[in-house]
Amino acid sequence: MPSRKSLATPEQMALGLLDGPGLMAGVDEAGRGPLAGPVVAAAVILDELQPIKGLADSKVLTALKREKLFDEIRAKALCFCIAEASPEEIDRLNILQATLLAMQRAVSGLRLKPTLVQVDGNRLPKLPMPAEAIVKGDAKVPAISAASILAKVTRDRQCLTMHETYPAYGFATHKGYPTPEHLAALREHGPSPWHRLSFAPVRESQQ
Repeated sequence: MPSRKSLATPEQMALGLLDGPGLMAGVDEAGRGPLAGPVVAAAVILDELQPIKGLADSKVLTALKREKLFDEIRAKALCFCIAEASPEEIDRLNILQATLLAMQRAVSGLRLKPTLVQVDGNRLPKLPMPAEAIVKGDAKVPAISAASILAKVTRDRQCLTMHETYPAYGFATHKGYPTPEHLAALREHGPSPWHRLSFAPVRESQQ
């Protein structure tokens, strides 16, 4: 296997460019902080012949813009994969390890195998190819931005489904984050099957 240095310089990595043949996949996640639902990760290999305008960190985009880009990324990317780790896996492994597992699943699910993987943040999942962690990569690397959008939209849609089944918690509004309304609902109703029982506010609601 070629070394990471032989594939790209740090400057090329930050731009998502390789100095030789190969494909670069961007990876990001959504849902580490919420008290409920899965953590979702996406891996994307973009097609340089079909550039996508407006890619950015999903958190700075409006919901409407994310939805439009979600469809465009799926249509134009060379390949992509969206994966997750369940609340049960989060409770069993802890949120960091479950997030890395979801990322690993997303990369392994790609139809095309990348030569290099760039991951948002400062931690890397175990992968069979060279990988680079890039802090704030979702704002720097288009493929990571695309992955952040796929992960965010997918998880937000899951929260709508969760809300339909358990409307008392308000998942459609807070997306599982520990807002005052969510915490009040937890105290009143206790955890739903979607809640992460290992998270302190959820655990305390059972006492």
